[in-house]
Amino acid sequence: MDRPRVDYDRVAPGYNRRFVGGGTRGVGLALGALARELRPERILEVGCGTGHWLAELAAAGRRLYGLDLSAGMLAQARRRLRLVRGRAGRLPFASDGLDLVYCVNAIHHFDDPRGFVHEAGRLLRPGGRLAVVGSDPRAAEDGWYVYDYFPGTYETDLARFPPWDQVRGWLAEAGFGGITTRTVEEIHDPKVGRAVLDDPFLVKDATSQLTLLSDEAYARGLARIRQALAAAEAAGETQTFQADLTMTMVTGVR
Repeated sequence: MDRPRVDYDRVAPGYNRRFVGGGTRGVGLALGALARELRPERILEVGCGTGHWLAELAAAGRRLYGLDLSAGMLAQARRRLRLVRGRAGRLPFASDGLDLVYCVNAIHHFDDPRGFVHEAGRLLRPGGRLAVVGSDPRAAEDGWYVYDYFPGTYETDLARFPPWDQVRGWLAEAGFGGITTRTVEEIHDPKVGRAVLDDPFLVKDATSQLTLLSDEAYARGLARIRQALAAAEAAGETQTFQADLTMTMVTGVR
């Protein structure tokens, strides 16, 4: 399946704005707990972007590797990490040489997500772990105003985000055992009234859902939000924009 592509070389300079305020701190804590349990010497993040999550796993005796397709994203982290430009479905590392492979909010960008899972199985030593962290727009308890005001974004995400049952199936198919699924972050951050206009994730290049829109479609979505605000204010009411997201981690043992 052809997946819509985000130009992360263009997005890269401002990408780290999303981490200001620690809104996804639970992801870092979950990865840290996994690393403490496993005591890995060699760690690979696939779809590492600017290296934010790898930097959180830095510790004495660990060798950290990051792979990303975007040269622009890798340039933001180049001074700190061992980085490789490449594709998730064909990882340029030797077999049985890694202790932990993981990705965060990235599997929906991979050309071959199933191939990535199989490649991770090839790279991990016996007893090594694969961890896939992300979200699923199908989650009934979640809701995001971006889907409501920018038509097509939800449908695009349904097509590119694999459901967790499918991810678990790929792990089992690739020979992983001990497959577990757990929630690592529950984000509840509704935007009330005109505060929505200051939401950093409403900036077009702040999130892939908006980056994939044309400038015209993005402008129309902003206009819908402003119209909703004006209508609520005219009625003496306050408009609330839902922002509830569940982050999940699926892990498997090689």
